Amino acid sequence: MSSQFKTIGIIGRVRNPGVVDTLRALVSYLQALKRNIILDADVAETLADTRLPSAPRTELGKLIDLLIVVGGDGSLLNAAHAIVHDEKPVVGINRGSLGFLTDILPSDLSKIKAILGGEYILEKRALLTATLKYHNHLIARADALNEVALIPDAVPHMTEFEIYIDDQFVCSQDSDGLIIATPTGSTAYALSAGGPILQSQLDAMVVVPMFPHTLSNRPLVIHGSAKIAIVITPNNLTSPRITCDGQECTNVPPGSHILIEKKAQSLHLIHPLDYNYYQTLRSKLHWGRKLHYTE
Repeated sequence: MSSQFKTIGIIGRVRNPGVVDTLRALVSYLQALKRNIILDADVAETLADTRLPSAPRTELGKLIDLLIVVGGDGSLLNAAHAIVHDEKPVVGINRGSLGFLTDILPSDLSKIKAILGGEYILEKRALLTATLKYHNHLIARADALNEVALIPDAVPHMTEFEIYIDDQFVCSQDSDGLIIATPTGSTAYALSAGGPILQSQLDAMVVVPMFPHTLSNRPLVIHGSAKIAIVITPNNLTSPRITCDGQECTNVPPGSHILIEKKAQSLHLIHPLDYNYYQTLRSKLHWGRKLHYTE
């Protein structure tokens, strides 16, 4: 068996009883395979009886060779934010509702053994970095695996803003907001707003208007190396908000500039060998079944 992954980190959504059961099964399975295990601090508190070493989530990536996340896609998103700078590979065991990113079932732990033995598919998923400035002063900076979203304040209002791509003016817009999504995020918030599905390995991003006040605004697919600038015009009477992957929201006062660009580091996502992207789309989005013709 390959020794590539000697030390395994484990993160899980411990508030879910089903996740805790899977965490215990996973720990026992890895111990039987004689792997070193380091638990996320929250998991270690829940599984205190295992007496395994632990580390804060933000430090875990420096200590491990592979991270296993037990939970749903949201759990993997949170883990990605914590370890992306270390670019350690991540594999997900699905205890959520969708499972676009966490594609191993709790009953299929044998796939973990195969991955530890070197049998896997590795994908490098792009992230975005959003930088918010007001009068050239840095207000906030955050990363997104799925999307950067400009959304209304607590009371919905149309927002007036301008979009620039690589310093070229694209358009002015009055709308509820805007979503800038990676290929990974094209099946998330952007999809519900009417955006296209981007194949996960495309070097691209999609710009999706949210309820634009014109029939001519449509989603726009652009190169992944493009730099997008959003200018919130001074005409706005209220401040919209910006959020990355639905996490903390930051107020964006009129006159602010938002720069969005691809992050230098990527998420190294591991799948079992039987992973099929289009099968995942069919099963999660309930597309039509394959027709079998008889002659």
